[in-house]
Order: sequence, then structure tokens, then C-alpha cells
Amino acid sequence: MTDLPLSADLIAEANARELAALEDDYASLGRKLSRTGIDIDAIKIRVADFSVAVPSWGAGRGGTRFAKFPIAGEPTNIHEKLEDCAVINQLSCVTPRVSPHFPWDKVSDYKALREEAASLGLGFDAVNSNTFQDQPGQAQTYATGSLSSTVEATRQQAVEHNIECIEIGRQLGSTDLTVWVGDGTNFPGQQDFARSLDRYLEAASQVYAALPDDWRILLEHKMFEPAFYSTVISDWGSSILAAQELGPKAKCLVDLGHHAPNVNIEQIVARLHRFGKLGGFHFNDSKYGDDDLDSGSINPHQLFLVFNELVEAELNPRDGFNPSYMIDQSHNVTDPIESMLSSAEAITQCYAKALLVDREALHAAQTSNDTMMAFQALRRPYNTDVGPIVAMARYEAGGAIDVLGAYRTSQWRPRKAQERKAVGLGAGIV
Repeated sequence: MTDLPLSADLIAEANARELAALEDDYASLGRKLSRTGIDIDAIKIRVADFSVAVPSWGAGRGGTRFAKFPIAGEPTNIHEKLEDCAVINQLSCVTPRVSPHFPWDKVSDYKALREEAASLGLGFDAVNSNTFQDQPGQAQTYATGSLSSTVEATRQQAVEHNIECIEIGRQLGSTDLTVWVGDGTNFPGQQDFARSLDRYLEAASQVYAALPDDWRILLEHKMFEPAFYSTVISDWGSSILAAQELGPKAKCLVDLGHHAPNVNIEQIVARLHRFGKLGGFHFNDSKYGDDDLDSGSINPHQLFLVFNELVEAELNPRDGFNPSYMIDQSHNVTDPIESMLSSAEAITQCYAKALLVDREALHAAQTSNDTMMAFQALRRPYNTDVGPIVAMARYEAGGAIDVLGAYRTSQWRPRKAQERKAVGLGAGIV
């Protein structure tokens, strides 16, 4: 039994105002695509099967590196986060899973939490551990690092926390553990590069050994922050080497913001898939560094090119293709629900555009070294407005044709501002 947060009548009334225009746009696009041999309904079916998880922490305001500016009505606990995530999924019909973070989302009864999520039409995706912040009552500080700390007791504390997250995830129905550590240095000579990696691998192997047979550990790399001179798992090279060292259940997680400037991320995706180590993808966007901006807001073409590689990998699974997709953003100046609705739309549209690529023509042009025709094989679908496909798939699934319009009509945020206690001022990104 579900207890969805928004009225079905509200969505139906909003859709009634948009349906005629959508049907006209969909029919027009269908005729255009049919001239190139593409069945729009077949694309729509594949789009309807696509989904991406949302982060529990993304339901609240993030912050700059110096301060957080709360928004009225933002969630203060995992229960309110699930409510907001349910709103996103009810309107978009593409975000049916939530990725929780511990200990931020810790509760006493995880069976009840799983049932609560199900009543809202949600399941759980990868669980995330936190060994980059000290918590009240914690025995050891992570100031010296976590899995790579020079302090053995600190490393063991980090291992035990990750194993605790696995047990929580089992109760929630998850099968993935995402591990990101902020371990690194700010000064040359602060640590020995080789020994710090050895400590990380030794500790991570203990976490790996605790994985159930059907679980994966997703290693997330990050070039910098909070460490600005060196980071233990700083790039996809370090990540894949660590994953290969740990074993077949260890995969690499790609975050769009965690790369050096001008790195070819779509090529990294292809490389990781080639060696069977592409485990997950965190969608966001970036202008200068690890900005965690809304997906597709800065470089939508890059997002499309990433999806071109993901679709190519899906069609050529090699040793398997089952990446965990999640939005991972910091909403500093927007309503987080609106940002994730907008991002879900951008992500799904780029997936739809990648499905329109004429693979046969692309591969033929690549083989014959016809650079321009290979480029045009990608440029044509990128320039196609696939909005009607995504909106029709959403409408037929019971979602809103105009997600932002329906959300604002619902007055969800103003209502929650009256019901929820205020979030205090804070510092830091999360």
C-alpha cells in the first residue's frame, strides 16, 4: 500500500492543461524520427525503463565552503527526506530509489524505515559510509585520515563503520556500498604516498571481505578536497588499481565533478567498462572544480557524450553492465526538489538522445575514418528535442508532464515550511 505525498487529482489537473500540446509535439517528433527509421514508441519504452537514484542528503540545502543558507521547509531527518524524495519520484517517475548516508540517516529500526519508504513508492539504492567527519562520541578522530590513517585504531574504526553500513544496507534491501574517503595531505612530505595507499588497501580489504555474495563495493575517487596536495584515491587510475587489487566485487564509481580540468570523462567511462570495473555513476555538473552543480546546467553536451558511452557499453556488456546511477549535487541557492526534478529531466533527455544515435552509421564512419560523418552521427541526435518522448513516458507512468509547474502548484515547500522545524545556520558543504 502506498501513501504518496501529492494528490493524484492535482497531477491529473495539471496534465489536463498540457496534454493536447504534448500529444501534438509527440506526433510531430514521431513523424520526423520515422523518416530516419526510428520508432518513437520503441524509444519511449526504453526511456520508461530508465531510472536514477536520488541522494537522501540532496533533499536539503548544501552550502558554500564557508556557510550554509537553509531554505524554509527543508527536511531535518531521514523521514522528511523520504517524503521529499517521494515528491520527486511521483512527479518525475524516474527516481524510485534513495541512496542513504550513515550516520546522517541512522534510525533504530531499519525494517520499519524500509516499509516507510515502500509506502511512499520508494526503495533504497547504494548505502554510503561517512569516515570524513567526526561524530559525537566517536572514539578516534579522522583528522589523520580514515582507511589510510597512520593510527591503527582509527583505521579499524573506519572498517567497522563500513561493515555496519553493509548490515544496515542488507536490512534496507541495498546491494551496494559506496566508499569515499577524504584521506590525503596538504603538505609535501606529510605522508608517504606508497605506505598510505598500502594502509588503505589493507583496511578496504577487510570491508571487502564482509560483503555478501551479491554485493559490490563502489570506490569513489576525488581529485582534491579536503586534501589539497594529495589524495589517496585521487583519480580513476588509482580507483581501478585499488578495485583490481580488492577483487571482482570492487568496482569504480565515476562522479562528473571529481576530475582534473579538461579530462575526457566519457573516455574514462569507456575504459572502466572495458576492464569490467564500471560500477556506478554520480551525475552533477561543474565549471571550475568539484562544484556539484545541477546535472546538465553547465555542460549538457558532455552529459550526452557520457551517455553515448553508457549506451554503447549497455549494447556491448562484455563481463556485464549494471551501473548504479545516482544524482549527487549540492543545492546551495535553489529549492533542492526543483533542482533534482530539473536534473532528472536533463539526465533522462541525454539518455534518450543517446538512444537515437545511429550506431551502424557511427561505427561505419569510425571504421572508414570519416571524421565528419562520425561527428554528425552524434550531433544529429544531440540537436534533437527529445522532451516530448521523456514527457510522454512520464505522463503514461502517472507523473507530471510539466514537473516544475505541478510542483509549484502543489505548494509543497510553503506547506512544509509551516510544518517542519527550521534548520539552523551551518558551515560546510553537506
